[in-house]
Amino acid sequence: MKRITATALLAIANFALAGASYAQSNGVLANVPFAFTVGNKVLPAGNYTIRSESTQVIMIKNHDHPAEAALSLVNQASNGSPSGGKLLFKKYGSQYFLSEILCNPADMNLRIPPSKREKRAQHEQATLEGSSTTLVAYLTR
Repeated sequence: MKRITATALLAIANFALAGASYAQSNGVLANVPFAFTVGNKVLPAGNYTIRSESTQVIMIKNHDHPAEAALSLVNQASNGSPSGGKLLFKKYGSQYFLSEILCNPADMNLRIPPSKREKRAQHEQATLEGSSTTLVAYLTR
């Protein structure tokens, strides 16, 4: 079975946190230097606030373009980032899909289930390439 392991890429210039109480009321901040997809919504590169709306829903909102926002269903992720935080993206071709938000200080360790759009991109990539590559980049503060 041709199945490609998506490229996991941590591509955040800055993931600033101000503690769990700040995160619960205002969310966490992230600078994402490329366009990415959440669910079926493509969001441009920019500064974002990620906030829990409930235990199963998050809001991702662009600071520069308030109309650029997305709601997404989430599941709890088992692993987290003890200091600071990170966003994990899956990459298929030139498309990035937000897959996890890992931030212990903000009590936000969440996994975003793959959307139909992501599954389609994964299938197309697997058809084009027979091998799999995983690349992980770590955040530096």
